[in-house]
Amino acid sequence: MRAKAGTFRYPVEVADLEGEYFEELRPWVDTGALYTQIPASILERLGHRPTLMRRLRLANGAIIERPVGSVPVRIGDELIPTLCVFGEEDSELLLGAVTLEQFSLAPDPVNETLVPVVALLL
Repeated sequence: MRAKAGTFRYPVEVADLEGEYFEELRPWVDTGALYTQIPASILERLGHRPTLMRRLRLANGAIIERPVGSVPVRIGDELIPTLCVFGEEDSELLLGAVTLEQFSLAPDPVNETLVPVVALLL
């Protein structure tokens, strides 16, 4: 389990390929992670398959390559396809910065919630 100050878990739902079934997950809200990460076994059980490969830098500086794909995620009343890393079985569930930006949400670590923000269009 993570012990990093300011991190918290937040409930999201991931849809199956047809958008008929949703599975609730509680990933760590992690603005240091670019992409959302969910173990591949969960995504594959819901019918999703990776379509791309991405190189990713870990906290220790190592660079790895992982499969990614678009997955429908629901937070509150909004359902948006977001790019997810198909993580290894022991990998942490992470809600990354791209997904937070797509939903126009920012973390409030004091109250352990996500708050709406005005998106930038400069």
